[in-house]
Amino acid sequence: MTLFLSCLLMVCIMPFLAKIPLAVAMHRHGGYNNSLPREQQQQLKGFGARATAAHYNCFEAITYFAPAALVVLATSSVGSLHVALAASFVVCRLVYLLCYWYAWDTLRSVAFVVGLALSVGLFFTAF
Repeated sequence: MTLFLSCLLMVCIMPFLAKIPLAVAMHRHGGYNNSLPREQQQQLKGFGARATAAHYNCFEAITYFAPAALVVLATSSVGSLHVALAASFVVCRLVYLLCYWYAWDTLRSVAFVVGLALSVGLFFTAF
């Protein structure tokens, strides 16, 4: 169960890890504007714009993974299948981030769909 909880933690902190490339892009775009960071993010192009979208998408991923993981925990049914699904989801999200940063749009979409399917699978295998 420790690996399962570690996956849940990783998904929850991933938006903050994804902020690092975004902060670098913002710094390169006239310095990090801590007063109006979202305004600055809207002005970013290329890598910076993709880093912004990837960062926000990490928050969105929490909304469909965390409930599924919590259902598994609530039903006390954490097994090897659940651990494998959760770990695979984390890997998909890491691939998703790399694809977003490097503009590999087709592979990014595949990683998203596979990750979503893993999350749905996690939910339905809890029962």
